[in-house]
Amino acid sequence: MYATQPIQPLLAVEFNIDVVKASSFTAIILFSLAVAPIIYGYILESFSAKKMLQSAVVVLFVTNIFLGFSDSYEIFFAIRAIEGMVIPAVLTSVMSILVSIDKKNIKTNMSIYVASTVFGGIVGRVASGIIATNFGWRWVFFSLSLEILLALFFIYKIDYKGETKLIKANISDVIAILKDRKFITVYILMFTVFFVFAGLLNILPFRVKEIDPNVSETQIGLMYLGYSAGIIVALMSGKIVKVFKSEINTLIFATIFYGFITIFFVNTNIIFIFFLLFIFCIGMFTIHSISSGLANTMKEDKKSLTSGMYLTFYYIGGSAGSFIPVIVYKNFGWNTVIVMFTVIIFSVYLFVLRNKKYFILNNETTAQYKYP
Repeated sequence: MYATQPIQPLLAVEFNIDVVKASSFTAIILFSLAVAPIIYGYILESFSAKKMLQSAVVVLFVTNIFLGFSDSYEIFFAIRAIEGMVIPAVLTSVMSILVSIDKKNIKTNMSIYVASTVFGGIVGRVASGIIATNFGWRWVFFSLSLEILLALFFIYKIDYKGETKLIKANISDVIAILKDRKFITVYILMFTVFFVFAGLLNILPFRVKEIDPNVSETQIGLMYLGYSAGIIVALMSGKIVKVFKSEINTLIFATIFYGFITIFFVNTNIIFIFFLLFIFCIGMFTIHSISSGLANTMKEDKKSLTSGMYLTFYYIGGSAGSFIPVIVYKNFGWNTVIVMFTVIIFSVYLFVLRNKKYFILNNETTAQYKYP
């Protein structure tokens, strides 16, 4: 998913495209993650999870080889669009298998799953930068194909014959959920937070090159090590909530903290930005871990739908954030983008603060749940 991010400036030069087109390689994946699960719910209602996983991974194996041989923006983008439709099938299949194959340890397995996706995001970016610097950008995708080939071997070993658990959204149910102030507050908060997060991380390679044109792809990839804070936060979410007494209090504090940290990205010291990213990621993943928990527990009878809608808002925010701020950056510069991000975050902070009362019942949040 994120292998293109650190090498976007390199791809911009290779394909002779601007920063907006280069950023679309990540934006198209995030957009597909938002819409594909909804489509899958209607066309793949009773499809074997293992077969879906195998088929999707085979497609990724082939597409990454073609990415390595691509020689134009149009071909590269078209292949990434195909991958964007396939990656949600991988994630959906994996989650279906995880929640069914070991029902006694679902929470533990899902915690490991979330930590694994965060870890994959780190390794994908860092390894991409290192490989591009030492072997060329094409080998980033050839190496991914080799990795996927190894994954296929392990997938073949899985003993599972169940169906994929897909969401088939009912319009009336969706409207009812969107009318609930608690859900719309959580959804808008996460849309906004990921909009800023995806936007900043997507522009970051270009910003680093702007500060120092001699920075290598390896150094750009290492900038994303701050993402590792997400693993720690995911595992400590319960303790964080206990400090602030409730989920909604935690979200309010984390949002204002997130906005405050964002302001400091106007700094031009690359080392300072490197360490700032760790703190920035702490804010983002605190909001993400608490919000996803609320989306999963506030309506027990529609848990799969509310969770699916959460992911839709989350990834649409990420897709928009990977594209719109890049246009602002191209025309008005980095500092304008940071001002825009800060205003957006503090606006959603006020929105959440205003809706806090809907989460309170007898001085407690309406959805208390167990954290890993």
